[in-house]
Amino acid sequence: MILAFTLLSTTLHYAHNVIRAADYPQIEGIPVGVAATLVAIVYFVLTAIGLAGYRDYLRGRYWRALVLLMVFSLSGLASLGHFLTGVPQIPAFWFVTIFTDGASALLLWGFVIWASAKLNRVPTPA
Repeated sequence: MILAFTLLSTTLHYAHNVIRAADYPQIEGIPVGVAATLVAIVYFVLTAIGLAGYRDYLRGRYWRALVLLMVFSLSGLASLGHFLTGVPQIPAFWFVTIFTDGASALLLWGFVIWASAKLNRVPTPA
């Protein structure tokens, strides 16, 4: 459920970020088209990493999966970076996706921490 929420949120936000790149605060010296292209590339790379993490989790490769899911969570945390250069002038719905990206990343971190704790549990003698 967390992964599905994260994928939905990041897909919506990153798509808007690419299509309407000029509406977001720009980094001086980086043309809007270049920024949009970089956002698209980062989205596809991080999404592939997240899906690989999910696949590995299903296959029982838990530690590898958790590392990949943590890397994938950067897609949500990166969205909060918009505020480092200003406040985006975008409609409310798209503005909210910045925060749902951040929230989904934190939920993913929570899952990874929980799963790590379960994997590290040492059975106590009876």
